[in-house]
Amino acid sequence: MNVVAFIIAMAFFVFGMLLMGYAPGLPGFEAVVFFGGILSVAIAVAIPVNILGRGDGV
Repeated sequence: MNVVAFIIAMAFFVFGMLLMGYAPGLPGFEAVVFFGGILSVAIAVAIPVNILGRGDGV
């Protein structure tokens, strides 16, 4: 379960970074794409905090 959650979180993180990187090159959609990148990175951070943070059984 931890490996799957890590892979999903890493995919969200990389995708978010790509979105934030490509945002300046998309005229008219910069803000929407950049916000999508921020949202994707936030999801990538939330997954380990909520799922992987309980690894010690506490």
